[in-house]
Amino acid sequence: MSVIAFIGLGNMGNPMTSQLLVAGHEVRGFDLSAAARKALAADGGIDCDSPEQAVTGAELIILMLPNSAIVESVITAPAVLDAVTLGALVVDMSSSEPTRTKALAVTLAEHGLRLIDAPVSGGVSGATKGTLTIMVGATEGDLAEATPVLAVLGTVKHAGPVGAGHAVKALNNLMSATHLLVSSEALLTGQSFGVDPELMLQIVNGSSGKSGSTENKWPNFILPGTFNSGFGLALMLKDMKIAVALADQVSVAAPLSKAAVALWEKAASELPPTADHTEIARWVASAKEH
Repeated sequence: MSVIAFIGLGNMGNPMTSQLLVAGHEVRGFDLSAAARKALAADGGIDCDSPEQAVTGAELIILMLPNSAIVESVITAPAVLDAVTLGALVVDMSSSEPTRTKALAVTLAEHGLRLIDAPVSGGVSGATKGTLTIMVGATEGDLAEATPVLAVLGTVKHAGPVGAGHAVKALNNLMSATHLLVSSEALLTGQSFGVDPELMLQIVNGSSGKSGSTENKWPNFILPGTFNSGFGLALMLKDMKIAVALADQVSVAAPLSKAAVALWEKAASELPPTADHTEIARWVASAKEH
C-alpha cells in the first residue's frame, strides 16, 4: 500500500482515485470543489482542505490539473514545498507542455523532489474501468517505482525521458482531433448522399479509414446525439495547440495540423464554452462550408 496525494478530482481524477482506493492504497485528495472532495471521502479517501495537507506524508504525489501553469503554481507553492516529503515522486498526469515539464523537473530537483510525466488516453470510460493508456516520461528507476501504482489505472507505456509523455499525449490528441474532424466531414457527406451512417461506419471500421473516431466517438456519442464523452472541446484544442507549438520548436513543418487547429478554433468560438469535443461533428453539420 502506498500513501498517495491526488490533486485534481475532476471528471478523470474522481474515477482514478476510486481505482486506487479499491487497490488498497491510501489516497489523500484535494480539489477546489468541495463536492469532489466529498465524493473522494465517500469512496474511502481522505478529504484534505489544501494541497499542502494532501502532500504531507505522501510517497507519491499525483497531479491531474488543467494545464502547466496550474501544475506549476500548485507544486511549487511554498506551503507545498515545505510540507512535501524529501525525495517524494511527483507524477504529473495532466496534459501539460513538454518543455515546461522538463523545466519543472529541474526546479523540483533543486528542492529534493523527482518529477515524471504520465498523461493518459482513454477518457472517463477508461478511467472508470482502469483501462487508460498511460504515457510516461521518466528515468528507468522512477518508472519502476511508479509503475505498481500507475498499473492500477491502466497500461503503462514508457515514452522516454521526462517530457516525452506529455509530448506523445499532445501529439496523440492532435491526431485524434484531426481524425474526428475529417471523419465527421466524410460521414456527413455520405449521409447527405443517402448512405446510412451506421452502415457506413460498419464498412469503414472493416476498412483502412477506421480510427478511434469511427470505432468509438461516432457510434457512442455522435450518432446517439448525447455528445457526452467527458472530454471538453476546449481541452482538445489546448492539446492540439501544444502539439503544434512543439512542432514549431523542433522545426517540423505541420501545415495540415495547423489547418486542423484553425478549424477547431473556429468551432470553439461558435459552440458553447462547455461543449464536449465530439460536438465538432455537430458544428460540421451546421453549415456546408465554414
